[in-house]
Amino acid sequence: MLLHKILSQPTAPFREQHVIACVIQELKKATIPYFLDPIGNLVIGVSSRTEYLRLTQKQTPEPLRIFIAHMDHPGFHGVQWKSNKELEVQWHGGSPTRHLEGAKVWIANQMGWFGSGEMNTIQLHPSGKALSSARVRLTEKVTPQFSKSSILPDSLFGGFRFRSPVWTEGDLIYTKAADDLVGVFAILSVALDHYASRKRKYPFPFLGLLTRAEEVGFIGAMSHFELGWLKKSKRLLLCISIETSRTLAGAEIGKGVVVRLGDKFTVFDPGALRVFSDIAESILPGQHQRRIMDGGTCEATATTIYGLPSIGISVPLGNYHNQSLEGGPDSTAALGPAPEFVHSQDLIGLIQLCHALLKPQLPWTNPWKNKVKELKKNLLYYRPFLRSGI
Repeated sequence: MLLHKILSQPTAPFREQHVIACVIQELKKATIPYFLDPIGNLVIGVSSRTEYLRLTQKQTPEPLRIFIAHMDHPGFHGVQWKSNKELEVQWHGGSPTRHLEGAKVWIANQMGWFGSGEMNTIQLHPSGKALSSARVRLTEKVTPQFSKSSILPDSLFGGFRFRSPVWTEGDLIYTKAADDLVGVFAILSVALDHYASRKRKYPFPFLGLLTRAEEVGFIGAMSHFELGWLKKSKRLLLCISIETSRTLAGAEIGKGVVVRLGDKFTVFDPGALRVFSDIAESILPGQHQRRIMDGGTCEATATTIYGLPSIGISVPLGNYHNQSLEGGPDSTAALGPAPEFVHSQDLIGLIQLCHALLKPQLPWTNPWKNKVKELKKNLLYYRPFLRSGI
């Protein structure tokens, strides 16, 4: 199962190589074009910078939909060996803040899974909102024999370990890292679906951008936009952030994918949101949710500050950043380590929305046409009343 394959990949900020390799393997099998930008972000749908630029210069009324998701999840990097079995680590991104002594972790390197361990000597960030550093005592290792000199500490990275990298219980999918490998899956799934059935009579207005190091400040996305490739685009662009976002009132697990009106930083493009909301109501009536997801930020913030029209889709996420907020299997006490989880029906809605956003001749350039017509009709009816009472 493709989703489980992606969720099983080890990843951390700046250590996304296994997710990249997994996605590229699927793209090659389906002969889907792709390339890595100079930062190491994975671009899906074109095979080079030249093709990328050509797509943005194409004279067409159809906006180019740029679907964005990130390949990293909060985790640690090795810093130095304190002994043959104890590694000092630095944490990157959000994390649980309690019950961390003795917490189980997985460890990987560029070759794959390296082993497992337990945390001790915990240091929180001065804000108190996340881990800063710790030591990891190896309890099991894949490599039977190694010395401190043979395994460089900064080649190792990891995160919290549970019974399995991914498993299901009923309609719930539990995993070490749903945020944002679920988004990666969605974008890859849309590309695979399209290229498996190339019978459409219209050009596919799609680019996928899978980014690095989102968890420490949109580093991959920001670096991509700093390349300047989109500055001189001659066609309309629409950026679509796909995120796995902290569950909130009105954005609850199992109640449908979320039309994200904004995040903690900003609201998104009003015209594009009007079109998006109408699409969601049309294909998922009563099966989607709609709200500002202000539990955090997403890469639509990065696209917005670069002046790109942006919208967002969210899948409600349990135990955001591996914090035991909703509890469940393998969870420790409140705010301790816990597996993230999502609902399978929310994922089905996510894929449906992604495909619907790619349909041709949607009213992106005139999103208010129907509303203006409605209000003008109302104006004509009430205009005679304006003469009264003066």
